[in-house]
Amino acid sequence: MPEIGSPDKNNRKRRWLLQAVGGLILTGTGLSMAIDAGFRKWQGDPWVFYGTVALIVFQSGLCLMADSVRFRD
Repeated sequence: MPEIGSPDKNNRKRRWLLQAVGGLILTGTGLSMAIDAGFRKWQGDPWVFYGTVALIVFQSGLCLMADSVRFRD
């Protein structure tokens, strides 16, 4: 019987899979958004808010991927 507060093996694997895949998706999306913000800057369009959001999405993806290692068996 698992201890109180520790998820069983299936839940840990599911959480690892969801966090790792979600982190990869967010990292790729944030990187694409950051590149797009760079093009917007180059063209003279407003880019600061969009670029800031892009960095937040990118960093969130990295954090999710790094945190998912805790749940890998």
